[in-house]
Amino acid sequence: MLDMLWNLGSFIVALGILITVHEYGHFWVARKNGVKVERFSVGFGTPIWRKKDKLGTEFVLALIPLGGYVKMLDERVDDVAECDKDKTFNVKSVYQRLAIIAAGPLANFAFAIVAFYLMFLIGVPSIKPVIGDIKSGSIAAVAELPTNAEFVEVAGLDVRDWQDVNMALIGKIGHDEIKVKLKLPDSQFVKSYQLNTTDWQFEPEKISSLESLGIVPFSPKVTSVIARVEKNSPAATSGLQVGDELVYIGEYNTANDWASFSAKIKEFPNQAINIGIIRDKVEQELTVTPGQRNINNEVVGYLGISPTFAPWPDSYQIELSYGVIGSISESIKRTWNLVVLSFDMIGKLITGDVSVKNLSGPISIAQGAGNSAGYGLVYFLGFLALISINLGIINLLPLPVLDGGHILYYLIELLTGKPVPEKIQELGFRFGALALLGLMSIAIFNDLSRL
Repeated sequence: MLDMLWNLGSFIVALGILITVHEYGHFWVARKNGVKVERFSVGFGTPIWRKKDKLGTEFVLALIPLGGYVKMLDERVDDVAECDKDKTFNVKSVYQRLAIIAAGPLANFAFAIVAFYLMFLIGVPSIKPVIGDIKSGSIAAVAELPTNAEFVEVAGLDVRDWQDVNMALIGKIGHDEIKVKLKLPDSQFVKSYQLNTTDWQFEPEKISSLESLGIVPFSPKVTSVIARVEKNSPAATSGLQVGDELVYIGEYNTANDWASFSAKIKEFPNQAINIGIIRDKVEQELTVTPGQRNINNEVVGYLGISPTFAPWPDSYQIELSYGVIGSISESIKRTWNLVVLSFDMIGKLITGDVSVKNLSGPISIAQGAGNSAGYGLVYFLGFLALISINLGIINLLPLPVLDGGHILYYLIELLTGKPVPEKIQELGFRFGALALLGLMSIAIFNDLSRL
């Protein structure tokens, strides 16, 4: 319950920030072009706070935080006094109207640059992308990628951590090959490899890009010592504690083998079984009854515990920090790469290279907001930047109900010299609303199916 409230609160804060940024883009450019703004609202529905400025704009914070809007004076929808007709949106030139509408998505991209700049200025703790293992028979195995080698370049992009590697790989979905460069173990020698991805079976909603290629990132050794016990879990009910060392389960010795212990627990859903532990240097035996979970249509047992990992070697740890000047170019580069990747993914959704099952809705975003906020400010800044970019791109889609649809109409007006007829605009808005509703329904369904 607390996790859900935390996720919801983080989601509302993130969405409120991004909506404000987006609408402020429209608002600022509208005022610069002499358009009277009647209302600037963050949220819909009943106002819970409102205030007017000296220019007559009403600023509103509304009850439902799922959007916002800027209401500009417009003769097509308002009765306008003669003295205000030059301040209406509809009398402005096509270029001015284009600028006002495009300012919202552009504000989201600008915000992403600022958020990434602050993130890189503070510094982001990360891990070098070193290969721990290669799965037999996989694409990586066929390409003969060596273990303990470090990725330095993927598909022509420099990479510093696993997030960079993952983004670069995802960008090559649908391609027949991916070229990578690895720094070989215990040397500075860099060697090129080519992954044959003609038959690459990658389902992002199920596994990571790395796992689908057969690449296992290096991670410290997992010990048999319990690091975390979930509240109200079968482990907590059975008396297991943080610091207990797992020695055996039933007749099976699992000392120093967390994987075997975890595998065995899955075999005993809702069945009492004895396990041996070492607590305060004394061996004890407890009777536990694992709960049950449904994973891939199979009922398996679980306890609700997490293991302790050996510490990361210092040589594997890095901090993504670029200083006051360097962070500027790095934040612009990161924003640009994500914009390109996002548009690329939209194209692959259309061509079928990426399944609509990968679309995420508000539930997934809320979980991401809560998780990133829980990790700290730098991770929340990165999350805000990513969602801001996606919000900007979604609004640029040429659906008449979005900013991109308005931009499309104005571009047509520029080419033809006359506005798109009202009837065609109205039909377009209806189609856009239905298309957007359909996409949102798919995204929400995907969210629910992942719970």
